[in-house]
Amino acid sequence: VPRSEIKESSNEKSLLPAATIGCEVDRASPEAPTVGALTSWGRSERVNMSDEARLMNDNDLVQEAREVLAAADQLYTRREIETALDRMAADIGQALGAADPLLLCVMTGGLVPTSELFTRLEFPVQLDYLHATRYQGTRGGSELKWITRPSQSLQGRTVLVVDDILDEGLTLAAILAYCHEQGASAVYSAVLVEKLHKRRASGLTADFVGVQVEDRYVFGYGMDYHGYWRNVRGIYAVSGS
Repeated sequence: VPRSEIKESSNEKSLLPAATIGCEVDRASPEAPTVGALTSWGRSERVNMSDEARLMNDNDLVQEAREVLAAADQLYTRREIETALDRMAADIGQALGAADPLLLCVMTGGLVPTSELFTRLEFPVQLDYLHATRYQGTRGGSELKWITRPSQSLQGRTVLVVDDILDEGLTLAAILAYCHEQGASAVYSAVLVEKLHKRRASGLTADFVGVQVEDRYVFGYGMDYHGYWRNVRGIYAVSGS
């Protein structure tokens, strides 16, 4: 990616709000709210109170998400991202257009970048998806927890894995390794955003990159803020992150 496309931003870190629910691969989520000390109540009352507490927490998080977007720093505009997607599609076409590739969308973050790229490709191409995470309950671990595996065989195929962001890259590295294990003849990766830091999985790079950002909490175009704002047309960073 040309240096001109790298936006400058602060490396200053701050603690993010503690409320988190519905989070994806690299963000831990607390247990759902519960109501304690209900020794004289039955099971149905405890469930109803838990649901009410969860709803209150959801409403708080929606308001928090609105406030975060209002205060966020815009790193890339919609036009800049569309230009980057045009360039990525052209590069993918030049490299893989004659290879009958299979695009694998990494859910959920890869949904928006994949759809944007897919409709820009001007050659025969097939589409599938997968959903996997490395995290269950606590952070860590190198083995994938599969939610949905690809429905099509990867044997002998040229595979392009599309995701929203290359951060530390451990999950993407595991997915690429899985594709090789399934007999793919060639495996490539494309990410809309590459985060610049030194915590990257050893030797991992993406073959096709849209834009680069500094080490901040970013959202938009598929990336989320605690489950929200994947739908934002632009790349934003949480203020102070």
